[in-house]
Amino acid sequence: FKETNGPTDSYAAISQVDPPQSEPDSIRKWREEQKERLEQLDANSRKQEAEWKEKAIKELQEWYARQDEKLQKTKASNRAAEEAFVNDAEDIFPGTEWERVAQLCDFNPKSSKQAKDVSRMRSVLISLKQAPLVR
Repeated sequence: FKETNGPTDSYAAISQVDPPQSEPDSIRKWREEQKERLEQLDANSRKQEAEWKEKAIKELQEWYARQDEKLQKTKASNRAAEEAFVNDAEDIFPGTEWERVAQLCDFNPKSSKQAKDVSRMRSVLISLKQAPLVR
C-alpha cells in the first residue's frame, strides 16, 4: 500500500510548489510595444506591396501599349514596303538586275545591325554593280 501526498508526477509537484511568477512590468510593456511595432511594420509592408503591384500593373499596361503601337507601325511600314516591292517587280527589264539588287541591299556599314561580318559580300556586290558580268 502506497501513500501519496499529492500528484505523482514530479513536474506537476514542482509547479504546485513554485507557481509561475508574473513577468515584470518593464518586460510586459516592452512586449506590448514590440507587438505594436511589428503590427505597424506588417501594415506598412502590405501597403507598400499593394503600391508596388499597382505601379507594376500600370507599367505593364504602358509597355503593352507601346509594344502594340510599335507593332502597328511595323505592320504599316512592312505593308508599304511590300506594295512598293510588288510594284517594282512589275517593271523588270533586262540589264537592270544589279540595280534592283543594289536597291535591296544596305551598303552603309555603320547602319548595319548584323553581328556577322558581311563586308566581303558587300564588296562583291559593289564590284559587280560597277562592272557587271558579261555573257
